[in-house]
Amino acid sequence: MNTLLQHLDTLLLWLFGAGALAGACLMIVLRQPMRVALALISTMVFLGGIYGLLGVHFIAAFQVLIYVGAVMVFMVYVIMLLEVRESEGRPYSTLLLPGLAGFVLLVGAIGISLWRSLSTHHDNAGNVSYGISEFSVSFLNEYWLHFELTSVLLVAAVVAAVAVIRVGRRAEEAKRRG
Repeated sequence: MNTLLQHLDTLLLWLFGAGALAGACLMIVLRQPMRVALALISTMVFLGGIYGLLGVHFIAAFQVLIYVGAVMVFMVYVIMLLEVRESEGRPYSTLLLPGLAGFVLLVGAIGISLWRSLSTHHDNAGNVSYGISEFSVSFLNEYWLHFELTSVLLVAAVVAAVAVIRVGRRAEEAKRRG
């Protein structure tokens, strides 16, 4: 029974990893902002699943609740607020070929890493688990400033995006008038 659960965990880890990788690749090559945001949401959900499988359930819950539930809703709201129209024409960006090259390199690196890990036997590898108390002590002692700076940067990015859109709209209105 334990080996069946281990195989199921391994299969789910591979599926979640492939889903996160596919979402990340779609974020690079898609052109429409709303579709890129949806690809980022799916990537974050898959990462939450990976965290859950690795035994860090608290971080998995943070990943889904904070990043997917709050930050991504905020970003989708900003995309809708800015009224970004989906462009007609090519559905993929000009970064498709560099993105595919990076994907091939990443898959090669993962393959080499997997081959090396299967060729050498590790006992008790991956049995590290982190509890809520270790996470919260580490977060409050070491990473609180980074978290707050990220919040400030997100707000600054929204203000800058709104300012750029307003300048663009004023330029379009000036062209229409004159």
